[in-house]
Amino acid sequence: MEWIYGRNVVKLALTAGARRRAHRLAATAPALASLAASLPPALPVSQTNAGQLDELVGTREHQGVALQVDDYRYVDADDLLGENLLVVLDEVTDPHNLGAVTRSALAAGAGGLVVPRHRSARVTPAAVKASAGTLEHLPVAQATNVVAFLKAAKDAGFWVYGAAGEAPASYLDLDLTGRVVVVVGAEGRGLRPLVARTCDVLAGIPMDAPVESLNVSVAAALFLFEARRQRRGRRAGEPR
Repeated sequence: MEWIYGRNVVKLALTAGARRRAHRLAATAPALASLAASLPPALPVSQTNAGQLDELVGTREHQGVALQVDDYRYVDADDLLGENLLVVLDEVTDPHNLGAVTRSALAAGAGGLVVPRHRSARVTPAAVKASAGTLEHLPVAQATNVVAFLKAAKDAGFWVYGAAGEAPASYLDLDLTGRVVVVVGAEGRGLRPLVARTCDVLAGIPMDAPVESLNVSVAAALFLFEARRQRRGRRAGEPR
């Protein structure tokens, strides 16, 4: 078991659909008051102080509350192939970027997130905090081989779109209404060459000079919310 922390994190971890079982809550009096409406009646609660929470979770970013939950369990990557919109992070190593992408993915309606088993950020309490608790709801899989997963996704009927700053196509010109995988690369380096070649289409984000690139989480969010916009428009009968 481990402790996750932050008021929004705890709220989402205690809502229906959360993927981990909650075992115990530790919180300051003000935090307990703010969370009172969210607490299940059977959850054991310990009132504590900020200093004790600092020691418990190893950071001061707890906002007065920590929740003990089961260890995180990744889903099988193949199980996500039944979804319609997925995100793949290609060797993104910053847990804050993992958390930020997860938040956008869940908000935009994605069904899951795939990361490499090695050389990638993992789902840790810090990543959960950066995700504002959305990592407690969005399924995450670890793929031993990202290229093999992308090929399996294509075989399952997905179109695979990679974010690449140097690509001549714009993400605004993509048809994101079908079964789609959005692939975003590592901070600074972008997609690995073989991963890029495996994508059906590479697309960039138009931007004014002298800016040449955006944070990986921002890039992912733009692709994802364009997909959401197109899908909602298609359901409403509007042209893309």
